[in-house]
Amino acid sequence: MRTKMMAALALAGAMVPAAVTAQDVAMVRPMAGTRLDVNAVGTVSRVPDLAIISAGVQTLRPTASGAIEENAARMERVRAALKRAGIADQDIQTASINLNPEYRYDNNQPPVLTGYRASNTLNVKFRDLKRTGAILDALVAEGANQINGPSLTIDKPESAYDEARVKAIAAGRARAELYARTLGLRVTRILSVSEGGGYSAPPPMPMVVMQAAERDSKTSIEAGSQDIQVSIAMSFELN
Repeated sequence: MRTKMMAALALAGAMVPAAVTAQDVAMVRPMAGTRLDVNAVGTVSRVPDLAIISAGVQTLRPTASGAIEENAARMERVRAALKRAGIADQDIQTASINLNPEYRYDNNQPPVLTGYRASNTLNVKFRDLKRTGAILDALVAEGANQINGPSLTIDKPESAYDEARVKAIAAGRARAELYARTLGLRVTRILSVSEGGGYSAPPPMPMVVMQAAERDSKTSIEAGSQDIQVSIAMSFELN
């Protein structure tokens, strides 16, 4: 009796995958109409709220130790200026530290060592763009003699990308409806949707104006706007 019960349970267990597979197959409705594939793009514009610059100090001295020591002292003043401006520690990152010999080259003569050049560069994030120009001027005043940027971007673009996705899907559905009407058909269902990836178009180059000769002049930064795009591919069934 026990053997027959175990055999019945084994048979019932073996039948479960077949039943699930049949159910899965039944849920897939074959396409009876015309397949339409479309691509669509959703675009939204945002004003950049994050500026990234590189600020550095470069020093040239007869000895390596002298170049390093002066560079460190001037960079400490730059860091202090950033802290006074309210820049958080996590928004200040060392990008590079270099020390290189400097040579003088004369015709048909061996190179002559003239000194050592030390450089230290920081990547700095500014979250208050209205103060970026004033902070740049303060950095120069404290000894920064190498400034590149700013690169303007959006700090947290997730919500903007979601809005672009909604626009892309709406554009894809509208395009499918247009094709269906033109063909004398109607859209009956969506077969598939896939995202091709998001794209953040760089904003126009910011206007950086430095007029050190004038006492009251200040560096100005114009944020402009930035486009965020999402492209999708959609497939529809038309009947």
